[in-house]
Amino acid sequence: MSNHPHRPETIAASALGYEDAASGAIIPPIHPSTTYIRDPDNAYSRGRVYARADNPTFDTPARTLSALENGADTLLFASGMAAATAVFMALDPGDHVLVPDEMYWALRNWLHGPATRWGLRVEGVDTSDTDAVRASLRPGETRLIWIETPANPLWTITDITALAELAHEAGAWLAVDSTVATPVHCRPLDLGADIVMHSATKYLNGHSDVIAGTLTTARRDEQWARIKAVQTQQGGILGSFEAWLLQRGLRTLFARVRWQSAAAQSLAERLSAHPAVSEVLYPGLPGFRGHGIAARQMTGGFGGMLSIRVKSGRQAAIAAAAKVGIWRRATSLGGVESLIEHRASIEGPTSPVPDDLLRLSVGLESLDDLFEDLDQALRRAD
Repeated sequence: MSNHPHRPETIAASALGYEDAASGAIIPPIHPSTTYIRDPDNAYSRGRVYARADNPTFDTPARTLSALENGADTLLFASGMAAATAVFMALDPGDHVLVPDEMYWALRNWLHGPATRWGLRVEGVDTSDTDAVRASLRPGETRLIWIETPANPLWTITDITALAELAHEAGAWLAVDSTVATPVHCRPLDLGADIVMHSATKYLNGHSDVIAGTLTTARRDEQWARIKAVQTQQGGILGSFEAWLLQRGLRTLFARVRWQSAAAQSLAERLSAHPAVSEVLYPGLPGFRGHGIAARQMTGGFGGMLSIRVKSGRQAAIAAAAKVGIWRRATSLGGVESLIEHRASIEGPTSPVPDDLLRLSVGLESLDDLFEDLDQALRRAD
């Protein structure tokens, strides 16, 4: 693609204007090779040595994401967890890190378990409260603030710009899990963050057929080199076929996410008036705590995820999830199919999630069909 500053929709849909020089093909190929030939002089003039560190199939999706996030470099990982944990594993034992009280449950468990035993000093804080974060910072000791916004599954909003300023004043990095917002609605690096992470299993791939994760950095520096070394040495790389599927998903990212966000907004508004629903949690609702910040740092929508609290409590919520016909009762989010889940059952007795809450991932089905299906399920359960 030329150096013209193309708009993000064009970058994603065209895969950076990819064309195969030899065949003229417009779809990037899959490179399954695990190793590469040396030159006669024993060098690697083509720059590739071994697929654990590099693979040509990674190039297009990584460069596409770097362009979409306005970043300097992108790494592809075997899962969102592999991507997220690599950031923490690049730190030193004894380093202090701040993490949200509300965040992806598997990462929260890892941080307060294995990461702590390994030597990180992990402190939870309400990252939506800037004053609380400021009070928890330890200048010279805090090396990383990790945030997730909107945060799963209450969709709490954190002010990226404010926390980036606090982090940098204290000599720390700010890393943002932007899985739900996607580059369609938010670019954390433009707001001052140092790293943006995606569970690419979700919206970036968007078809529920790939497990993947990504990290994009604002700059190639020493800390980024350490993260790359963790990936290479630990081996948490994406497979070549999965990288190809991720690139395929990225080409429809804007069309999918914009539809899903508009549908989620409409559902949130309609469900707010439902007699069986006590509360709708969605950043696009004017009465939602954090709506003002979300409106400032998200553009074109507020994402395809929302949660509802069922008036009659836990058993009614579980019953409603069992009575839907179009919504699928399954874990995960961001695919073309709509999913419903009683989140507290997944996270267990120590979960901070209310036990009357249902998490909804809006897919690409008819909006009216989705509402009618939820409506009948909620009424029957109630």
